[in-house]
Amino acid sequence: MTIKIIVPEAGESVVEATVGRWLKNEGDYVSAGDALVELETDKVNLEVAAEKSGVLVKIEQPQGQDVQVGDVLGLIDEAAKAPAAKAPAASAPEKAAAEAKAPAEPEPVASSSPERATPVAKRVAEEQGVDLAQIGDGSGQRITREDVESYVQKQAAPATPAQPPAPSQPAPAEPPAERVSAEPGRPETVERMTRRRQTIAQRLVEAQQTAAMLTTFNEIDMSAVIALRQRRQESFVQRHNIKLGFMSFFVKASIGALKAFPAINAEIREREIVYKHYYDIGIAVGAPEGLVVPVLRDADRLSFARIEGKIKEFGQKAGANSLSIEELRGGTFTITNGGIFGSLLSTPILNPPQVGILGLHKIEDRPVALKGEVVIRPMMYVALSYDHRIVDGREAVQFLVRIKALMEDPEELLLEG
Repeated sequence: MTIKIIVPEAGESVVEATVGRWLKNEGDYVSAGDALVELETDKVNLEVAAEKSGVLVKIEQPQGQDVQVGDVLGLIDEAAKAPAAKAPAASAPEKAAAEAKAPAEPEPVASSSPERATPVAKRVAEEQGVDLAQIGDGSGQRITREDVESYVQKQAAPATPAQPPAPSQPAPAEPPAERVSAEPGRPETVERMTRRRQTIAQRLVEAQQTAAMLTTFNEIDMSAVIALRQRRQESFVQRHNIKLGFMSFFVKASIGALKAFPAINAEIREREIVYKHYYDIGIAVGAPEGLVVPVLRDADRLSFARIEGKIKEFGQKAGANSLSIEELRGGTFTITNGGIFGSLLSTPILNPPQVGILGLHKIEDRPVALKGEVVIRPMMYVALSYDHRIVDGREAVQFLVRIKALMEDPEELLLEG
């Protein structure tokens, strides 16, 4: 009986995917549960496993092919038998006698045990023609994209030739991504955009084309929050086993401001404005394949410790490319922190259908005027990009003023929370 390998449903908002990499070849025997192929979606990468044991007799969709939910990826012949088991190993005396009679042969190079690698690392290794076993140290530690790229760079380092270079040979067939040179001395790298990067590009362009997007700015004196963190950090860590960061304060402050200006927590659906009376706050997180925005569900009901724990978890999952569709779905408002990368000022782009996004930036000591005197304070610029179709400039400015007030007076922030 032939079993079809089907593109599975990955969530209500995911209808398309791209075949990233086949983990098995035609003719391979596979067991039920074996991972067969990696699929790239606009949100997460996922592996499709064999539902039945048998031989993979046909690959219908090659690497790089766009597919939809329900499409047939390949076929498994369930009637095919597993390969015969190897004969039992000879006893030590028999093996020694056989080796004494056999002619000497070069000793084969021992290969490393199978290494664990992220999907991105596997794809890059295949594109560059790298054997993952040559990268790992045998410890089983997870191999990342950076490990593969570092290995490729080391292998590409030029050595001093003892002889003039031999005439170039015809190049092999081009893989999906490879180093090419348009002209001597001007190397280039060609790499296929992942489905996630394609979706990011498309959505960012759409955001600027469909929304009347504007950005307003303010600055916050972070002295009070910094002092509070210093006083409470030790006891906070002891109680919750996690550090008290700045993001939990900004999440709470954003919720307080959204309650005061509900249009910024709304969205446009055709000719209607939908006001949302819940607060699902998206947290922009950098990942190897592009920015992702996991969501803090009902963030207004979460404690500071729970918010910090979820944000840390999001960061770890993003690095391992293991965020689920549910964790990335929806969101009513987004916070992005370019300050962790050193950004002093920026204009964040909306995450449709949301109509507001808060941008945080680097904290810097700057001279400010305070009660007629110039003093040095740790200051942060904040930016609110908003959709002017339903949010007026006055509301946007007052929204940031409200966040500024809550951050500069943490006691009021705690009362709001």
